This record gives sequence, C-alpha cells and structure tokens, in this order.
Amino acid sequence: MAARILLVRHGQTEWSLSGRHTGRTDIPLTDEGRRTAVLLGERLAGAAWEGLRDAEVRTSPLRRAADTCRAAGFAGAKEWDALLEWDYGDYEGRTPAQLQELRPGWNIWRDGVPNGESPDDVAVRADDVVAWARSAPRDVLVFAHGHVLRTLGARWLGLPPSFGASLRLDPASLSVLGWAYGEPAIERWNDTGHLG
Repeated sequence: MAARILLVRHGQTEWSLSGRHTGRTDIPLTDEGRRTAVLLGERLAGAAWEGLRDAEVRTSPLRRAADTCRAAGFAGAKEWDALLEWDYGDYEGRTPAQLQELRPGWNIWRDGVPNGESPDDVAVRADDVVAWARSAPRDVLVFAHGHVLRTLGARWLGLPPSFGASLRLDPASLSVLGWAYGEPAIERWNDTGHLG
C-alpha cells in the first residue's frame, strides 16, 4: 500500500481565472500559473518532502497539468489519460452563472453534462487512479485538474463522487491522501502555503 498520494492541481490559466469550465480544451498556463508551479516545486524539493525522490509521478496529458508538473521539477512524469479533467461536453468554456441561466438548478456533481461525462464516468477513472496508488510500493504524486482531483479525493475515502462538491481545490494547490488507523484519510487538502 502506498504511504500516501499527493495531488497537485495545475496552475492558473485564463479560464480558471475567469471561472470557465475547462475540461478537454488544451489551454496554457498564465505567467502566474507558471510562477506558482515553480513555487510548488521549490516546496516539494524542501526538507519536509525531500524532493519526493522515490515517488512515482504521473500527470494528465493536457498541457496545463503537464507544464505544471515540469515547472515543479518533475519532467520525467508519465502521462495518463485517467487524470484528464471531466469532459464538460456542451458546457465546455461556460461559467457557472451562464449555466444557471441555461439550466436553473443544474449541478455537475448530480447532473453531469450533455455530450460529456457523468459523475459516475469520472468516478470510474478516479477509481483506476486510487487502485494504482494503493498498489504502489511508495508515495505517488499526480498532477491533474480540479474536478477530477476532487472526485479522486471522494473515491479515496470510499464516498460517492458527489462528495467532491464539498472539496474546494485552488490552482497550484497541494493535497495529500493517506491513512489513519488503517483507513483512508485526508492528511491535507487545498494547501497553498507555498504561494505566500
């Protein structure tokens, strides 16, 4: 069983800054996104984390996650489609306010999206990541996206994907999932202390 799984949400993009749902659109980091990825890397290289020298590292293939991974000092990470962001289908690029006008009461965690993924679809991918992490002989580190990582947090705990709605996740944040008394636990969540 892995000692822990460390989750990193990618750095800021123009769409994360404006609140637009960014699923499979492959947009770059902003300058601020690159700067915070470097700060995260400096934190992980420090004594508390010992550079995670022995960690197995994987990243979403979308460039905002892969570029965050590289800027943080993990250029050798393996890309993995299971870490792709939620496919927002017809709602790609829209803000929550626009979606509430279009479909009052809509909630992605309950309703999914037309021509995209349902919460259960994303949970299947998250379960693959959880199974891989739990079978790893050492720490694992993943770089991915807000909604898929929130789903992963829920599934690590054995909860339905809808629990992800309760797990806020900011750009360039660090979260750690581990164990307490032999049970899956959240050790830290949405930690942005490295951003000052």
